[in-house]
Amino acid sequence: MKKLCTKWFARWAKNQNLSNNSLLEAIENLENRLSAIELGGSLYKVRVKRVGKGKSTGFRTIVLYKKKDRAIFLYGFGKNEKSNINTTELLYFKKFGSGPISA
Repeated sequence: MKKLCTKWFARWAKNQNLSNNSLLEAIENLENRLSAIELGGSLYKVRVKRVGKGKSTGFRTIVLYKKKDRAIFLYGFGKNEKSNINTTELLYFKKFGSGPISA
């Protein structure tokens, strides 16, 4: 399976000191339906733990996921920054799930 991220997400993850291991663990949890919420259109909100802190004080990521094919990290935010994405953001990310990137 391909594991990718957007340029924006890569910069954000670096600024947050997110390790590749944390992101790989998030994908594993998504595959096992742990710590992940389906948003529709192949989009999932997945919890990622903060280094040394755990999942409850960690981050939320928006992932485009095609089973056994690809996982693309699109967006992330700290749980302390906001509780969820808004409707406008959700509709924007759903375009990724129905466009050529999802094929």
